Amino acid sequence: METTYDRVRELIVGGAFPPGQRLTELDLSQRLDVSRTPVREALRRLESDGLVESGQRGVTVIRLSDAELREAYLVRASLEALTAELAAQRQRAGETAPAALARLTGHADDADRATRAGDLIAGVRHNREFHRHVAVLAGNSLALGFLDRVWDRILVSTQDSLTAPSRTGQVDDEHRRLVAAITAGDGPEAAALARDHVLSTLSALPGGTPR
Repeated sequence: METTYDRVRELIVGGAFPPGQRLTELDLSQRLDVSRTPVREALRRLESDGLVESGQRGVTVIRLSDAELREAYLVRASLEALTAELAAQRQRAGETAPAALARLTGHADDADRATRAGDLIAGVRHNREFHRHVAVLAGNSLALGFLDRVWDRILVSTQDSLTAPSRTGQVDDEHRRLVAAITAGDGPEAAALARDHVLSTLSALPGGTPR
């Protein structure tokens, strides 16, 4: 069952509330048709997650600085290198069902199709699903949880990485190479590809750090 926390989080991560927007218990309770008590608790949890912050203006959606965004991408790069390596190791050990591996290719297909069609919202969603599925294949719930939180902070701050013209085909190529490495059970190669992929995405962002 979806909670008030889940619903507010989805609105923030989905871009309904842009960075810096003030959130009030009254407005959210009316929008979600719930009392103010679960909204208050949801905002507390979201502040703990790093998606909102309290200040003189009340509760607002986070706005990461360029330096903070770079930090988030560097953490994501390390975590995704780990999960890609673990996913490849599990594949090599015969612990990954063929259907689960096929879903990874399906997510790559969906992300590329949506991005080439110019559907930014769908492209970002499928891109995240691709990367999240790698973490699912890794079988490490702690890493998956940390990645979810890092991804949330990144998506709230920017969705520009898939819109850069020079990155559309490159992103898909990098996804396919990562799928191939995981399928082959090559842990070191999968880790290197995953890390480089995230850092390439960072370098393509406005204000991103070049590789």
